[in-house]
Amino acid sequence: MFRQLTPHIAGAARASARRQWRSTKKIVVLPTVKTIALCASAIATQRLLYSTTSTAAEEVVTGKEEVHEFKTETKRLLNIVANSLYSEKEIFVRELISNAADALEKLRHSQALDTSLDSGKPLEIRISVDKEKKHFVIQDYGIGMTLDEINENLGTIARSGSKSFLEKIEKEGSAGAKDNIIGQFGVGFYSTFMVGEKITVYTRSAKPGSKGYCWSTDGQGSYTVAEADNVAVGTKIVIDLRDDCKSFGSYLEVDAIIKKYSNFVGFPIFLNDKEVNTVEPLWTKEKNSVTADQHREFYRFIANAWDDPQYTLHFKTDAPISIQSVLYVPEKHMESLGERTEPGVSLYSRKVLIQPKSKGLLPDWLRFVKGVVDSEDIPLNVSRELLQNNILSRLRIVMTSRALRWLEGESKRDPAKYNEFFLDFGQFIKEGVCTDAMHKKEIAKLLRFETSLTKSGEMISLQDYADRKKEDQKRIYYLLTPKRRYAEESPYTEMFKKKGVELLYLYETVDEFVVNHLREFQGIDLISADSPEAATDPLLQQESDNSTGTALSEAEAKDLAKWVEVTLGPDVVKQVDVSRRLDKFPAIVLEHESPAMRKMMQMMEGSARMDELPPMPARLEINPDHGVMRGLFQIRNQDPALAKMVAEQVYDNALCAAGVLDDPRSMISRLNTLLEISVNKSIEQDKKVPSA
Repeated sequence: MFRQLTPHIAGAARASARRQWRSTKKIVVLPTVKTIALCASAIATQRLLYSTTSTAAEEVVTGKEEVHEFKTETKRLLNIVANSLYSEKEIFVRELISNAADALEKLRHSQALDTSLDSGKPLEIRISVDKEKKHFVIQDYGIGMTLDEINENLGTIARSGSKSFLEKIEKEGSAGAKDNIIGQFGVGFYSTFMVGEKITVYTRSAKPGSKGYCWSTDGQGSYTVAEADNVAVGTKIVIDLRDDCKSFGSYLEVDAIIKKYSNFVGFPIFLNDKEVNTVEPLWTKEKNSVTADQHREFYRFIANAWDDPQYTLHFKTDAPISIQSVLYVPEKHMESLGERTEPGVSLYSRKVLIQPKSKGLLPDWLRFVKGVVDSEDIPLNVSRELLQNNILSRLRIVMTSRALRWLEGESKRDPAKYNEFFLDFGQFIKEGVCTDAMHKKEIAKLLRFETSLTKSGEMISLQDYADRKKEDQKRIYYLLTPKRRYAEESPYTEMFKKKGVELLYLYETVDEFVVNHLREFQGIDLISADSPEAATDPLLQQESDNSTGTALSEAEAKDLAKWVEVTLGPDVVKQVDVSRRLDKFPAIVLEHESPAMRKMMQMMEGSARMDELPPMPARLEINPDHGVMRGLFQIRNQDPALAKMVAEQVYDNALCAAGVLDDPRSMISRLNTLLEISVNKSIEQDKKVPSA
C-alpha cells in the first residue's frame, strides 16, 4: 500500500514545494481550494506513514560492500576531531542538524533551476532516539549524495560539500541560498565520532535515476560503501552510541540540546515524531511585524524567565557588520538576591547558536541584558565554537554603542519609567562608568541622582544639571551622604542653599568611585561640596556681617586659627583656615580622607583594626562669626584646659559632619565632661542670682 501511494504523495509534495519556493520569490500563485486540500492531505498522510514505519529497517544493503581507506590526512585528523575539536560532546547534535538544514536548503535552491529534482518528502529534519538500543538517528529529505559525492565528502575530512556548493553558486551569480548555508569546513559530520562507535549513512541523490547507498565506518581508518534499496532521497545518519554516551539516546537530553543550539533552524525538526522547534526567530522578522505578546513569549523562552521585559530593542544593520538582534531588559535582576548575573545575550550565526551567554559580545556591566545577536559575517574556525577576536570585538563595539543609544532613548521617552529602572539597575550603570573606559562618557548620560532642588525620590541626569546650572557656574557639585536628611542638615550644603546652587546627592559608596572615574561631564568638572575648590569658589562666598559688633576681626580670627592649629597638633590637622561662608556651623573639615577609600585601605591591610590605621590629618576651616568660636577666643587664655577640650570637640564634630569620624564613641568621655562643665556653670550662675 505504501509503494502504491508514494507516486501520488510525491507529486503533491513536489507541487507544494514549488509553490513554497515561488512564494519566497514574490511570484504569486493562486492554487485552487481543491489543490490545497489535496496537498495538505497528501503531506499529512505521508508524515503519518513515515512516522508509523520503522526507520531502522527500511533500508536494505543489496550491493557488494567496497572497503576504502580514509585518505592519509583524514586518518591524522580523525582522532583530533573526535577527541579535541569540540569542547562539549553535545555539539554533534548541532552539527548534524546544521548539515541537514544545509542539505534541505540546497535542494530548495536547486529545484528553482531544475524542477526534476525532488525528494518526494517535506522539507524537514527527523530525529529518533532510543536509549536502550543506544541509537541516535537523524534524517533529512534534502539534496542527498551520489557515489562520487559520498567518497569526496565523507571520505575526506576538512572537505565540505557546503563549501563547494557555495563556490558553485557564487560562480553562477546566485546568492539566494548562500546566506542560509551553515557548514563551511566539512568537519561537522565527524563530530559523530565523539559519541558513536559505529556510524552508518544512507543517502540518495535528488537527481533523477540516482541509486541509494550505504556508507559505514567504525572510525578505525577505513569505511565501506555499498548500494542499498529503500533509501529515501536525502541523507539518514544512524549512530550506534558508545556506552559512555548513551545519554544522547534520551529524548529529554536531545530535546534540550536542540532547544539550546538549533531551535531556530529554518526547517521543522521532529524528535521521535514530535515537532520541537516551534519558537520563531523573532530577530529575523521586520520590527513592525512583531507584537508585544510575541516579544514577551520570546523573551521568556530565550531568558528562561517568567517576568515580562520592561524594554525591548529590535535592531538590524548591515554596516559595518551584518547584525540582526533582539535585546530585552528584564523587570528585575537576580543580583539583588546576592547572585552574580551571567551574561544574558547569546550569539548566533544564521539562526544556529554559536556561543550561549556570550561573555565577549557585550561588556560585563551589561550582563543584565537578555536576548540574541545573529551575525552572518562571523567567520568561524574549524570548531565553529571559537570566534576570531577581531570579529567579536567589532560586534562588541557596535552592540555596546547601540545598547547605550537604546537606553538613553528610553530614558528620554519616559523619564519616570526610566527612573524606576535606574533605582533597580543603577548599580550596573555605575559599574560601567568605573570599568568601561571606552564608553564611560556615554554611560554617564544614563546616571540619575537626587539633588538639593528635587523632591525625595525624584532624580535627574547630569545633562539636566548641566542645562540648568547658573550662568556663571563652572562646576557640577555633589555631596556624598548616606541619606537625604543628612545632606540637608550638612554644613557643606549651607552656602549652596543660600546661593541657589544645585547640589547632587550621592547616597551609595560606589558613587564616590563613579565621580572619581568620570571626573567631568561634557567639559564640566565634577567637584565635591567638601573640596577646597568649593571653599574658594567665588560663587559660594559671602561678606562678613558684623552689624552686631560681636564678630571677631580679621586679625583676631587668624590668631584664633593659629591657636587651634597649634593646640590640635600636626598629627590631627594639617592646616586651619578662616572662612566666613558658614553660618550655622562653627567649622568644617576639608581635604579629609574619603570614607570609601579608607574602608578599601582597611580591607587591603587584611585584618587590621580601625585603631591600627589612624586617620590622616585633615584641613580645618573655622567660622569666626559663630558663637562657639567667639567664646573659644575668649577662654583660650582664661581656661586653657577647657579651651583645648572645646577645640577637640569642634574638630570631631566637623569630622562627624563629613562622615569620616571612625568611632564617635571616642569623644563621649570628653562630651560628658563638657556637658558637666556647662551644667555646673549654669548652677553657679543660678546661685549668684539673688532670690526675690
